[in-house]
Amino acid sequence: MSIIQQIVFVIAAGFAIWLFAKNISKIRRNILLGKDEDYSDNPSARWRNTLLLAFGQKKMFRNPLVAVLHFVVYAGFVIINAEMLEIMLDGVLGTHRLFAPMLGGFYNFLIDAFEILAFGVLLACAVFLIRRNIIKLKRFISHDLDGWPRSDANYILITEIVLMALFLTLNASDTLLQQRGYSHFAEHPTGNFVISQWMHPLLNGMSNEGLLALERSTWWLHILGVLAFLNYLPYSKHLHIILAFPNAYYARLEPKGKMENMQSIQNEVLYAMQPELAPANAVAPDKFGAKDVMDLSWRNLLDAYSCTECGRCSAACPATQTGKALSPRKIMMDTRDRAEEVGKNIDKNGSFTDDGKSLLHDYISTEELRACTTCNACVQECPVSISPLEIILQLRRYLIMDESNAPQEWNTMFSNIENNFAPWKMSPEDRDKWTETV
Repeated sequence: MSIIQQIVFVIAAGFAIWLFAKNISKIRRNILLGKDEDYSDNPSARWRNTLLLAFGQKKMFRNPLVAVLHFVVYAGFVIINAEMLEIMLDGVLGTHRLFAPMLGGFYNFLIDAFEILAFGVLLACAVFLIRRNIIKLKRFISHDLDGWPRSDANYILITEIVLMALFLTLNASDTLLQQRGYSHFAEHPTGNFVISQWMHPLLNGMSNEGLLALERSTWWLHILGVLAFLNYLPYSKHLHIILAFPNAYYARLEPKGKMENMQSIQNEVLYAMQPELAPANAVAPDKFGAKDVMDLSWRNLLDAYSCTECGRCSAACPATQTGKALSPRKIMMDTRDRAEEVGKNIDKNGSFTDDGKSLLHDYISTEELRACTTCNACVQECPVSISPLEIILQLRRYLIMDESNAPQEWNTMFSNIENNFAPWKMSPEDRDKWTETV
């Protein structure tokens, strides 16, 4: 590799890494717009969740075939890019297969394993494209994916197929040049690799100069493609490749059916029952629940950015499946979109300037929130432990407690609970009288 190519490579890699770090810092800033919340308890259980749910994809294995395909794509893509270390060092130092003489026969074993995984990724991505665009599974054609989200998924799958094809073509042209003893390729011969060797008959008719041009172009396209993919992640649902790990670590450990009560409301009930405990200077909170993303916790916003848009939550939601307006997937996508909009507002003005919008009403409607049955099916099905229900509950609390916006049937029930400590319109003293008629 010439010194000019080395310089170009260093500049391209440095710029790509700088741009990625800049975009990730903005996403981190957007996530931390949420309220502080402590998730430092039980680290051993949290690390176990990270290994089982994020890397092991435990929840995906309810459907073994799809789980295996997804695991091949996920693990394969991550593991194959371990070879990026060698490619990066070759680019910086101007060397060729730097690790081959160091690792000896083990090097061939590694590249063979990488090629098998690359071929598996290529096939799995093709299957996923067929499921999305030919078979058209219901959860992939719903209207909450209209526009960019549906295209985003296809672009990523096509990109992964292209990158894997480039990787295999690179190895095929490289090993063929080794066989011919051409230039520096003969210095550290590795022999053929398990998958790319089957491409040799397609390339044998090319001249040495043509093969060299193919090897160099696939090398550059592969490395530039990976760097471009890296910088596409912050704008894509595939950011979950990175955020699935912290999201699984910070997932709530309590039983899914346990709701997080508002301490101020608990105190009000306590003081009603035991007035002597009420402090003389008690101050009511300024706001109940959440109206905008700043009122949610940072963990809720991490959930939104970690969403894979796979639709398993909406496929399990009884409200979605019976034609209601609610889609848990849309709740997460809307929350992320609002956080992005707030972040751009901050970038433009230095600090957030009221734009007359909010997550509630402008992004998520009252009809969607009222359709939720709080059954936790969405939480149970999410492969990366996202909880749309937490966001729904916070928005619904604001809707009812701050805006007094609830159907009359709900208001009657609330009034009965407040006055009679039960949903029924009867005093606590009369509640047991039904037993006298039995």
